[in-house]
Amino acid sequence: QVQLVESGGGSVQAGGSLRVSCAASGSIFSYNAMGWYRQAPGKQRELVASIISGGKTNYVDSVKGRFTISRDIAKNTIYLQMNSLKPEDTAVYYCNAERWLGNARRDYWGQGTQVTVSS
Repeated sequence: QVQLVESGGGSVQAGGSLRVSCAASGSIFSYNAMGWYRQAPGKQRELVASIISGGKTNYVDSVKGRFTISRDIAKNTIYLQMNSLKPEDTAVYYCNAERWLGNARRDYWGQGTQVTVSS
């Protein structure tokens, strides 16, 4: 059974930094991609950053230059380093892993971790 266990997050003032981690059960290479989504109250969940199995990364424009997604293959863990945080970054952050079987995509989710940025 796939498990994604998140840690980190918390509360910080604007301009501060936080790091969230996501430990996956099994090798992260068993997933086609992994990433971080976030959902603020009253808003849709959005993709923040992703990393594909080959290592290429992708970011939503609002976090480019401030957030960095990375992975530790030996620990089957991905990270999201968040710098220069803004109040609008406040949200529940979810770890995601996706697998493709032919044209069928399957998503796996962590439990979510709260990030709160105060002004």
